Amino acid sequence: MSMGKRLGAEFFGTFWLVFGGCGSAIFAAAFPELGIGFAGVALAFGLTVVTMAYAVGHISGAHFNPAVTLGLCAGGRFPAKDVVPYWVAQVIGGLVAGTALYVIASGKLGFDASAGFASNGYGEHSPGGYSLAACMVAEFILTAFFLIVINGTTHKLAPTGFAPLAIGLTLTLIHLISIPITNTSVNPARSTAVAFFQGSWAISQLWMFWLIPLIGGAVGGLIYKHLLDSRES
Repeated sequence: MSMGKRLGAEFFGTFWLVFGGCGSAIFAAAFPELGIGFAGVALAFGLTVVTMAYAVGHISGAHFNPAVTLGLCAGGRFPAKDVVPYWVAQVIGGLVAGTALYVIASGKLGFDASAGFASNGYGEHSPGGYSLAACMVAEFILTAFFLIVINGTTHKLAPTGFAPLAIGLTLTLIHLISIPITNTSVNPARSTAVAFFQGSWAISQLWMFWLIPLIGGAVGGLIYKHLLDSRES
């Protein structure tokens, strides 16, 4: 598959993840009396991955996340030369989705992106008031396990066709655990997409939601490669 098509798939997949996942948090999580709540937002993020993985996974591998791209590279499943192009496509896709969400949300009287706009945060900007250290530990562990699941379910010996379901359900579980902690990142492109429009504290805290998921993703890929994968992939 040409690089152009692969990057296009990553762009659209990341767009859908941000638009569907963050959109559910912005528009539907606390809708008066009918809000979908944390569980609904968690499911929305999982469904974006399931649907787009089936749609374009055969084109790009369905990363939609810089931490996944780095983790697959660390695990020997993805060429290092393609990491940065994938990151660029993912970040642009997320920012375009963030723009669309902003345009829609600003159509409601009283909208204020600075109130949060589904951004990730720690300390006073953590939904549950968790410290920077606690948020770093959570993001690291959850991203590492996300990559362990991704590497395992996409192994050539794993059941064919079930990987998107397992990966999407894992992302749902990750959100169920960590929305109260960081509002759940495990994805630097997702964090960047909304922080840009929140415009203040989310930008200043964005470094953590790049650094820790990238480290966690790389560690997860290495754990699978060296400790779990006993066969050549």
